[in-house]
Amino acid sequence: MTFQLTAKQLQAQAILAGSAKHNMLFGGSRSGKTFLLVRNVVMRALKAANSRHAIFRFRFNAIKASIVLDTFPKVMRLAFPNVTYKLDKTDWYVTLPNGSEIWFAGLDDAERAEKVLGMEFATIYFNECSQIPYVSLQTALTRLAQQAEQIIDGHASPLKPRVYYDENPPSKAHWSYRQFIQKVDPETKLALGKPADYAWFQINPGDNRANVAADYIETLESMSGRMRRRFLLGEFGDAVSGALFSDEDIERFRVLDGIVPDMVRIVVAVDPSGSGDVDNADNDAIGIVVVGLGTDGICYVMEDITVKAGPATWGKVATDAFDRHQADRIVGETNYGGAMVKHVITTARPRTPFSQVTATRGKVVRAEPFSALYEQGKVRHVGRFNDLEDELTSFTTNGYVGGLSPNRADALIWGLTELFPAVVKPRQEEPQTSTVPRMATGFNRRAA
Repeated sequence: MTFQLTAKQLQAQAILAGSAKHNMLFGGSRSGKTFLLVRNVVMRALKAANSRHAIFRFRFNAIKASIVLDTFPKVMRLAFPNVTYKLDKTDWYVTLPNGSEIWFAGLDDAERAEKVLGMEFATIYFNECSQIPYVSLQTALTRLAQQAEQIIDGHASPLKPRVYYDENPPSKAHWSYRQFIQKVDPETKLALGKPADYAWFQINPGDNRANVAADYIETLESMSGRMRRRFLLGEFGDAVSGALFSDEDIERFRVLDGIVPDMVRIVVAVDPSGSGDVDNADNDAIGIVVVGLGTDGICYVMEDITVKAGPATWGKVATDAFDRHQADRIVGETNYGGAMVKHVITTARPRTPFSQVTATRGKVVRAEPFSALYEQGKVRHVGRFNDLEDELTSFTTNGYVGGLSPNRADALIWGLTELFPAVVKPRQEEPQTSTVPRMATGFNRRAA
C-alpha cells in the first residue's frame, strides 16, 4: 500500500511548514494529529545530521505506550520504510542513520525529566498537551536551544527551532486555548508579543475515516455531549466558573494500562436514591462505585457499576462487586430509609461489613475537600467513566450545574470519605476490618 496523507493532513501540513515557531493541532480522537506531528519530527531529524529532538508527554508510561511502541514505529514503517533506526530502551531515545536522536520523556518523572532536560533540542513536541501544566511546559521550552544545520539540495542552512503541540481540546480555561486561540499570555493575560508565531489547525476523526475502524465514529457519536464535543467534534469546552474537578486533572492522571499497585483497602460505595422495591425503568439510578487505596497512598477509582433498579438488584450488584474485588466493606448513605440500606446489603450477602454515612452537608461541600486530591493526582481513574466524569465536572463552588442527580459522583464521594477520613469532618464510625495489603482483583500488578 502506498503511503499518503489524508486531505485534512495535507492542509495541516501546510500550516506546519509555515513561518510560525509554535504549531498546534487540536481536534477529536484518532484524527491523525499525532501521526502527522511525529512524521514532522522525523523529517526534521533526517534533514539535520546529528541534531536532537524531543517528544514529551505528561506521563512517561503514556508516551511509551502511545508513541514509542505504537505511533513512532507506524510512522517509520509507512512514511520512511527505507530508514533504519535504533531504539535505546534504557534511556528511551531513537538514533537515526545520520546521527540524529529523538528522545521520549514524561514530565511527571522527575529523575528522567531532569536527565532529558539537561540537553538541548532543535524540535520539541508536546503530545496531549492538555495534560501538561503550564509551568512544566515553560521549563521544557528552555531546552529549545540546539543550533542545527539542515542540508537541502546540497546547501546548508540553519534548522529553525520548532515547537509542536497536539490535544483533544479541553476547556477554554486551559493555557492552550488562551495562547493559541485568544493569543494572550496564559499567566499575564496580556496580548502575545508575536501572535503570528502561534499557529493552529483543527482536525477531527471524520477527516481520517480511511484510517479508523468502521464503527469508531459511531462509538464517539454515542458518548455524552461533553465527550462528543471533545473527542468527536474537537471543540474547546466552555469554562465552568468555579469548577471543582477538571477534565485536565482527570485525564492527566488516568490509568489506561490497568496497572495499579497492591491495595491496602478497598471499599464499595453506594448512594441509594430511594427507589422502590421492584425493578422498573422509572427507578432512579443507584450510585455504586468501587475505590481502592494503593500502597503508594493513591486512591484508584476501579469501577462504576451504577444501576437503575430496585433493592433486589442493586443489593446484588454491590455485594457481587464486594466479592469480585475482595473489598473490606461497603459504605452507604442512609438518608433514604436509614437501616434499609444495610438491610438490603446484608440480605444480599449476610455478614457483609457495612458502614453507614449520613449527608449532613450539601453535595458541593462534601465534594470540595477532594478537589485538591484530584489536582495532585492522589485520585486516579482506572479506565474511562464517562457518566461519572460528566457528573464530577459539573460540581462548582456555586453548586451542582449538571442535569440529573449526581448519584455516581455522590457514591464516589462516600468512597473517598471512607478512604481519606482526615480530609473531612470527623464522624463516628463502626469498627473497621484489618488493613492487610492484597492484590487488586481484576487489574494487573505493577512490576516491582
